[in-house]
Amino acid sequence: MNRKVFQLLVENSSGVLSRVSGLFSRRGYNIESITAGVTADPKFTLITIVAFGDDEILEQIEKQVAKLVDVRNVKVLEPHDSVYRELCLIKVQVSEQSREGLIAISNIFRASIIDVAAESMIIELTGNQSKIEAFLGLLSGYTILELARTGITGLSRGSSDVVWLEE
Repeated sequence: MNRKVFQLLVENSSGVLSRVSGLFSRRGYNIESITAGVTADPKFTLITIVAFGDDEILEQIEKQVAKLVDVRNVKVLEPHDSVYRELCLIKVQVSEQSREGLIAISNIFRASIIDVAAESMIIELTGNQSKIEAFLGLLSGYTILELARTGITGLSRGSSDVVWLEE
């Protein structure tokens, strides 16, 4: 199984995310993650989809997504030409004795402590998936109470493939 990151520039209209994700469910395609957010131009939304399958399925996904009415541009974000990031929020159970160790691990990974309570801490970590997985691996001695991950979002490097849409 291969993995591909697709970046879709779509019109910011109601139901567009539902139509894009519906295409995947109707065709039985696998989505690892999907993120969406409005661009600098509020008329458009950027959707990042991480999908996996064999080469034929991934090629079909690209073609089928490009046919959707609201989709203005489809780009494959190749790992060597792109920057990927993911946001992870982790609520960890801590005691007074274990708090310093967790802070030390967080500092090594440049994670931020964004909330501290008597028996828990919430840590915010941004990075590529391997960084987040490595951090979570080091938390094996702690009890993770809650975990929320955004999924990958990304941009291609440089400005040569930026899409400018005319009115």
